[in-house]
Amino acid sequence: MTTPEHLDVVIVGAGLSGIGAAYRLRTECPGKSVAILEARDVMGGTWDLFRYPGIRSDSDMFTLGYPFRPWREAKSIADGPSILTYIRDTAAEFGLDRLVRYRTKVLAADFSTDTARWTLTIARRDEGGAVTESTITCDFLYSCTGYYNYDQGYDPVFPGIGSFRGEVVRPQFWPEDLDYSGKRVVVVGSGATAVTLVPSMAETAAHVTMLQRSPTWIGVVPGRDKLADKVRELLPAGAAHRLIRAKNILFGLAFYQFCRRWPKAARKVLTGLSTKVLKDESAVREHFTPTYNPWDQRLCAIPDADLFKAVNAGRASVVTDHIDAFTPDGVRLRSGRELAADVVVTATGLQLLAFGGITPSVDGRRVELSEQFIWRGAMITGLPNFAVCVGYTNASWTLRADLTSRLVCRVLNHLDRHGYASVVPTPDRDLARRPLLDLASGYIQRAIDAFPRQGDRGPWRVRQNYVLDAVSTLRGDLSRQLVGTPRSAVRRPAPAGQGR
Repeated sequence: MTTPEHLDVVIVGAGLSGIGAAYRLRTECPGKSVAILEARDVMGGTWDLFRYPGIRSDSDMFTLGYPFRPWREAKSIADGPSILTYIRDTAAEFGLDRLVRYRTKVLAADFSTDTARWTLTIARRDEGGAVTESTITCDFLYSCTGYYNYDQGYDPVFPGIGSFRGEVVRPQFWPEDLDYSGKRVVVVGSGATAVTLVPSMAETAAHVTMLQRSPTWIGVVPGRDKLADKVRELLPAGAAHRLIRAKNILFGLAFYQFCRRWPKAARKVLTGLSTKVLKDESAVREHFTPTYNPWDQRLCAIPDADLFKAVNAGRASVVTDHIDAFTPDGVRLRSGRELAADVVVTATGLQLLAFGGITPSVDGRRVELSEQFIWRGAMITGLPNFAVCVGYTNASWTLRADLTSRLVCRVLNHLDRHGYASVVPTPDRDLARRPLLDLASGYIQRAIDAFPRQGDRGPWRVRQNYVLDAVSTLRGDLSRQLVGTPRSAVRRPAPAGQGR
């Protein structure tokens, strides 16, 4: 028997977060051996998987992009293909693409306290589709898979859907050959996917109707940042990127705090912006004024008011009602109205999935994630040498992702400096349990109980505040909550090639 391959760090996922994590490890922990395990055939994660019309970011690319590689394109709110190109070019520029092992899925992860190592059971799929299982070991495991289930979306039960003679499409699995030109389209949903799909499909469809049960808060943002353009004309690319990024971080944080502290004023601002474009107060009141306050759920951004412009042009419309049942020719609503449709798109959201479906265990015993706490938004009690990348809900995902990757590097260097084989976050006193993601959105409420909890104070709280997090993550004392196990207390196996 041969000893399994051993690595210092394994990153799971070769999307936006995974590539950023690999860069940080290469630059801040240059002596570590690193591999990125990617279950799919290509890198890019969300930005390669989702192919529906108009897919784009809802965060500006100066904050969604990496701080170490300037965004050079014209649009601040970028389309999916441009983001995918940016990720792949970044990986190629820094040699990170050579770290990726494609068609490699992690099936299980078990940490041994005797050896202070993770044993990963992996399934490798060759180009012909044949799958072989094997194991590798690593000192530190870093999950960069996000928290969505990319294999299955949320599909509510729609009565009579089998009788519909048209085509039903799920954005997550968009068919490449779908032709909706000149057809009547109904998009079911009101979240980020729906508000992206409607104006894009309306360019060629006969008409697109966005059917929502209740309104979502929508913010109109410029697709191109004119101030950023001026700054990039005056300063070198790196300096301009840093300055624009700082400006956008502060503006986003200020607007979020404004919404949370003065919700009535925030409601007035958002409805005022919508009315300014739509020029119809009654339509804004009925279709774009939610009952909840801004940022109780994630706010949707529409660049250059494209959704509203499509409505004004008569190419799209919004209906707020409940589905009674599907009919052969469309959708019958609870009000009795029927929406005729040739194509129905169910933009009803995703489902949450912790750590890409990996169920971690320690010494063969499963760790119940719902009973654990998350430390600094990254490491989990009960799981030594393990971190998870979870982005912000109120700002760009990458802001938090990059902080977490830099924290992982700090922890690895902390291990080496103090001669530890492993560390695990441990609270010094009881913590009040709070949901990891503090949003009222349905997709979060349906599955959040399966995730670790956040606490009520200090590094156990998951703050939605980049400025405070940057200070505490990059400068905080790691020794206060990380309990270490000395290397002398563990039994390490022989190096690869020396086992028997």
